[in-house]
Amino acid sequence: MDHSPAFLKIVNEARARVEEISVAEARARIAANPQVVLLDVREDHEWNAEHAAEAQHLGKGILERDIEARFPDLNRELIMYCGGGYRSVLTAEVARRMGYRNVHSLIGGFRGMKAAGWPMQSGT
Repeated sequence: MDHSPAFLKIVNEARARVEEISVAEARARIAANPQVVLLDVREDHEWNAEHAAEAQHLGKGILERDIEARFPDLNRELIMYCGGGYRSVLTAEVARRMGYRNVHSLIGGFRGMKAAGWPMQSGT
């Protein structure tokens, strides 16, 4: 997908303030700590089609509204992913600005996870 220059500009600005981690790093963090949340921030139709088996869903459109109720612990580790690693940078930046201290964006997003053989499931 080709992204607009303005979109890429805001993503790249946010990248300077967000920790991005690889699929391998995400696997290791989740294996080491069952409290880590793998958070799919894609649209509902993307989530319903297919998502990481252990993921929870909180779409980018409602993240700011609902994240505090879903994850009240600001120290809880959150690994966010989207389709390719762009929207998750933006949501990780928002969560960081809201006070979350241990939030990451997954490099390559859903497509990177699929390519790495991450277990997937469809539906809710």
